[in-house]
Amino acid sequence: MAGSVTGGVAGGGGGSGASLKDQGNEFFKAGNYLKAAALYTQAIKIDPSNPTLYSNRAAAFLQLVKLNKALADAETAITLNPKWEKGYFRKGCVLEAMERYDDAVAAFHEALQYNPQSAEVSKKIKRICQLAKEKQRTWELENIKSSIDVKKSLDTLKTELAETIGTERSDEAFSFLVDIIESAIKVWHETGKLDPKVYFLLDKEKTQTDKYGPAVNIDKAFESPHTHSNCFSFLRQYAEESFSKAACLVTPKNIIAYPQVWKGQGSRKWKHGHGDGFFIQFESPVSRKLWFVQSSTEMGQTVCKNPELLDVGLHEVFPRLFKEPSIRS
Repeated sequence: MAGSVTGGVAGGGGGSGASLKDQGNEFFKAGNYLKAAALYTQAIKIDPSNPTLYSNRAAAFLQLVKLNKALADAETAITLNPKWEKGYFRKGCVLEAMERYDDAVAAFHEALQYNPQSAEVSKKIKRICQLAKEKQRTWELENIKSSIDVKKSLDTLKTELAETIGTERSDEAFSFLVDIIESAIKVWHETGKLDPKVYFLLDKEKTQTDKYGPAVNIDKAFESPHTHSNCFSFLRQYAEESFSKAACLVTPKNIIAYPQVWKGQGSRKWKHGHGDGFFIQFESPVSRKLWFVQSSTEMGQTVCKNPELLDVGLHEVFPRLFKEPSIRS
C-alpha cells in the first residue's frame, strides 16, 4: 500500500475527476510522482470531496518527500471518510517517514479497526515498533557518548598537581592531558581505533621545536621485550632532551603483545574482561597516572566509558619516563 495508489472510489466521484485520477495513477506507477501529484490536484478541484484523491496525492507527496503536504492530505482523506482504512494507513506511512513512530503506530492501529485482517498493516506495526526501539537505543548511546566527563574523571590528579607544582603549571599540564584524552575518545568513537603515540608537553622557551615534535609514534613498541625496552629508552631520552614538562601515552589495548599489562595474578588481576579499549598513561616529574578507557560495540556504534583509574605500579604500560624528584622550572 505504501508505494501504490488506489483505483477504488471511497466516496464521491466525477467523470473528469476520475479520468484525471486514472492518468495520475499511471504516472505514479511509472515513477513520475510530480506529474501524478499535479493530476491529482486537478482532479481534487473537480471533485473536492473524494477521499481517494487526497490519499493518492498523499502517496505522491510522500514519494516526493513533501511530508507535511502528504500528512495534510492523509488527514483530509480521514476527515472525508473516517471509516476508511486507507486514510489511516496513508497517515501512518507519512508519520513513519517523519520518524514519529508512536503516532505512526497509533494510525496503523486505527487502520486495523476497519480492516482487522490486513497483514500489511500488522507488518507495519511490527516494523515500526522495532524502529522505535532502535531509535531509542541510538539516542541512549549518543547520550552515553556525550556524557563522558573527562575532567571529572581526572579531578584527583588536578588537585595533586596544584598542590605539588602550583596552580599555573598544573593548569597547563591538566589541560594538556584533558585535550589528549578527549581527542582520543572522539577518534575512537568515530573509527574504533587509535594510533599508539606518546604526546609531550614541550617547554615553549627551551624546546628546539625544529628538532622535537609534540608526538612520537610507538606502533612497534609492544612487539617484543626488546622493542619495548628500546622504545622506552628512546622516550626517556626524548623527554629529557626536549625539556618536556609532561608526557601522555595513548595506546589501544589490542596491539599490546608485550607487556600485557591487563594480565597478572592476585592483586594484579585485570578487572575489565576481554573487552576492547585503550590506555592513557600520564607521566610527569611529580606524578604518574594510568587510566583505561573501556569500549564496546552496540548497534554498530563504538561506545566508550569514562576513563577508569588503574594502579600505575601494577599496570604501567611503560616505566617512569621522568627522573624524580626533579621539577622543571
